[in-house]
Amino acid sequence: MEVLLAVVIGTLYGGGLYLMMRRNLVQLIIGLGLLSHGANLLIFIAAGLRQGGAPIIAEGKKVFLTLPADPLPQALILTSIVISFAVTAFALVLFLRTYQEVGTNDLDEMKETDT
Repeated sequence: MEVLLAVVIGTLYGGGLYLMMRRNLVQLIIGLGLLSHGANLLIFIAAGLRQGGAPIIAEGKKVFLTLPADPLPQALILTSIVISFAVTAFALVLFLRTYQEVGTNDLDEMKETDT
């Protein structure tokens, strides 16, 4: 399972970087999204794949009945999702405003509009 997810992460990173190097702003934003999804999966894999129970101690006991799941990777991934959503929303608004002002989404044509 780890090998399959490593291939998926590599594909997401490769596709994201490829799209970010394109001349089109829409492709750049899609590449940014793919890169953030790859980072989320990387955090998930780095934490290790194992099943864990809920961190609840039964009444009258002093230890967990099963080994609990680690909450730190879950918190990191949740934070990463929120940050990537905010960055994507900002990039979309920036793209819309740029397209309204310049009239194109080609980066090379935007360089020619500088005066």
